[in-house]
Amino acid sequence: MGEIKPNEVYTTAEVETLLKVSKSTVKRLIKKGLIRTNKIGGQYRILGHELLRMLSPDVDKKATNAYKSIKEKTKKRVKNW
Repeated sequence: MGEIKPNEVYTTAEVETLLKVSKSTVKRLIKKGLIRTNKIGGQYRILGHELLRMLSPDVDKKATNAYKSIKEKTKKRVKNW
């Protein structure tokens, strides 16, 4: 399985390959709201962050907290410039 990058945008076909599931399974996950999507030009686009959230909420939560921590430290350091 390839690596899912949080800031990458994936098509449904790419999600099928990454998750090793069928096209109908991806559609079902989208319709049930388990994967949040954006529809662009009639096609679904899915953020890697959404896939990680669905697959492993704990890992996603840790990554989000680490990002927020780094962001706050950067804000404090840049504030005095």
